[in-house]
Amino acid sequence: MPDKTPVSTLVFDVNETLIDISTLEPFFQRLFGDAAVLREWFPELILYSQSITLSGIYTPFGALAAGVLRMVGDNHLVAVTDDDVAELKRLFGQMPAHADVAPGLARLKEAGFTLVTLTNSAPGPSPTPLERAGISDCFDHHFTVEEVGKFKPHPATYEMVAEKLQVSSSELCMVACHLWDTIGAQAAGCQAAFIQRPHNAVLHVEQVPEPDHVAVDLMALADRFCAVRS
Repeated sequence: MPDKTPVSTLVFDVNETLIDISTLEPFFQRLFGDAAVLREWFPELILYSQSITLSGIYTPFGALAAGVLRMVGDNHLVAVTDDDVAELKRLFGQMPAHADVAPGLARLKEAGFTLVTLTNSAPGPSPTPLERAGISDCFDHHFTVEEVGKFKPHPATYEMVAEKLQVSSSELCMVACHLWDTIGAQAAGCQAAFIQRPHNAVLHVEQVPEPDHVAVDLMALADRFCAVRS
C-alpha cells in the first residue's frame, strides 16, 4: 500500500461477502429440484438491480428479489407462489455469517479500523439479518443504497458513505466478494479488497481494475491490514 492513502475505514458488502447465501440451497432444491438454481437467481437479481439503476429506476431490493424469483420460475416452468416468496424472504433474513467473519471483524476492530456496511438491501426492523447473524455490533455504521435510490456499483452509493463519514473516498476500502462491487468502488476513488468466496473470482482483463488486495477469507485480509498498520 505504499502508493495508496492509508485506509481508515473498511466498507463491507453484506450478502455473500459476510452472510452465507449457500444456506438458501435447500429452498431452491425444494422449489426447483435443483439447488444450483440459487446461482441462477442471485446473479439475475444483481443483473436487474444494475439494469434498473442504469435506467433511472429504483425499487427495493426485496421486491426485486421476489420478482426475479418469479421470473426464474417462469423460465423453469415452475409456479412460484406467494408462500414461496414469503419463505425466501424469511430465509434471506436468517442467513448465518461465514465462519471467518466474526473473528476477522474482531481483529480489524481491535486494530482500530472503522468498520461499516454498505448493502443493496433496504433497512428493516430489528432483528436485522446482521443482528440475527450475531455480527451487527461489530460495525460502527450501517448504510443502505436506499438512501440514494441507486444500487451498487453506482458511484453515488460509495460517495454517500464517504460523505456521511466525512472522509475522502481514498480513505475507504470496499471489501466484497463480487468484482463488480470492487470495480465500482475503485471507479469512485475508493480502494478495494476482494474476498475469494466460492463462485466468485477475480476478472483479469486489460483496462479493468483489479482489487488492491485479494485474500482467501476475512481472517487473511485482517492479517494483511493489521500487518501494514502495525
